[in-house]
Amino acid sequence: MTDFPGTTGLIFNEPLLWEKGKKGRTGFSLPRRDVASYPLDESITGDGPDFPDLSEVDVIRHYIRLSQWNFSVDSGMYPLGSCTMKYNPKTNERQASHPGFAGAHPLLPPHLSQGILQLMFELEKFLVEITGMDAASLQPAAGAHGELAGMLLFHAYHKSKGTPRSKIIVPDTAHGTNPASAALCGYKPVPIKSNEQGVLAPKDVAQVMDEETAGIMVTNPNTLGLFEENVKAIADIVHAKDGLVYCDGANMNAVMGIVHMGDIGIDVLHLNLHKTFSSPHGGGGPGSGPVCVRNQLEPFLPVPRVIQKDGHYLLSIDFPQSIGKLHAFCGNVGVLIRAYSYVASMGAENLKKASQLAVLNANYIKEKLRGTFHLAYDRPCMHECVFSDKYQQIHKVTTLDMVKRLMDYGFHPPTIYFPLVVPGAIMIEPTETESKENIDLFIDSMNAIANEAKENPDLLREAPKSAKRRRLDETAAARKPCLRG
Repeated sequence: MTDFPGTTGLIFNEPLLWEKGKKGRTGFSLPRRDVASYPLDESITGDGPDFPDLSEVDVIRHYIRLSQWNFSVDSGMYPLGSCTMKYNPKTNERQASHPGFAGAHPLLPPHLSQGILQLMFELEKFLVEITGMDAASLQPAAGAHGELAGMLLFHAYHKSKGTPRSKIIVPDTAHGTNPASAALCGYKPVPIKSNEQGVLAPKDVAQVMDEETAGIMVTNPNTLGLFEENVKAIADIVHAKDGLVYCDGANMNAVMGIVHMGDIGIDVLHLNLHKTFSSPHGGGGPGSGPVCVRNQLEPFLPVPRVIQKDGHYLLSIDFPQSIGKLHAFCGNVGVLIRAYSYVASMGAENLKKASQLAVLNANYIKEKLRGTFHLAYDRPCMHECVFSDKYQQIHKVTTLDMVKRLMDYGFHPPTIYFPLVVPGAIMIEPTETESKENIDLFIDSMNAIANEAKENPDLLREAPKSAKRRRLDETAAARKPCLRG
């Protein structure tokens, strides 16, 4: 019998600190004063903040118990499709916490910041070489920020030519933030459907591409986990009308060392360093979404830019066509250090191997679960595969029911109901960091849940059974959100 990682275990309840505290308790001792006490003006201070009175053991146990409610990639597999929740080597954390980096103030002058400026300069070169582009900016703070930067670059390019444009083509297999990023820059998103193979057809792009269209936003590999095999032909169509091609590179972890984006017609590419290049991902950040561009867009990159002059590294704003600053100082530098460490420690050969393993693992899951779950697009995938609940609907079991039950088996649920082009979607991304043994356990869990859907569907509709919280009323939460702090 398969021994699944899920268990009931000992789970503590934990009240709010204000409910836990008792008047007079304290968790620390103040040092002896060497100055006389002086009363504060209560008209200014009021009653003061309402801090709970807690002992040291109260504080420690409170946060330890809260941490035990969490599921993290350090505790188990996190097959969250489209988000690349992979284990990241702790050596990269060590480099980022080096006192020379962690203690560096962003307002230090360049002559006291040569190491960190050199790192940023070289990281730009690494990313340019990996992607096959010509220049890069590290300023954007996340993927969506990189998308925004890409649209600002589009706008600056067309404005410089005296031909401002009003529309952007956005496929239905693009990441969900793409149309919002275009709209923020004043463009009207023009939706376009993928074909029966789950990719874009050149003829469909040609029908909507005109002189009012600034370009197209493609996600490659797309959100179905499929490589946009017609991207070069599509780029030629867009370029013929002086449009630009933006590529959402959040899924670069499937094609590192395999695809040079510049060679297939991409003009702007953003990367998620907090996904592909080793930084903790989730919980709202921090992230990093650098943009890489071809030569014709380099003059418009954000400032300041790190340049090398007379053997020294400097921050320069001497780029008159720049779109300006996108971020305070130089971006989320801690994430950049982790990414630099990852690239330097992996090297070209192992970066390519990481992509190959990510693709292998996803296709392994796809083949092992074929027939158990419906495949909307039954063809080789890249880093993730997309199933649906079509086979389980006859038992009145939904995608949500199945992934809630997966929590009882000890796995974090995958992405569900996205991409929207697949009804009841279950998007699974194992990443390159999971072993075959862990992936097999996940596959066995999914097969067991599919059997339960047939034999005991009520069990799934009541899942999860062993989690800290049972199934929440998501409809009530959406309609009557509790926003009190």
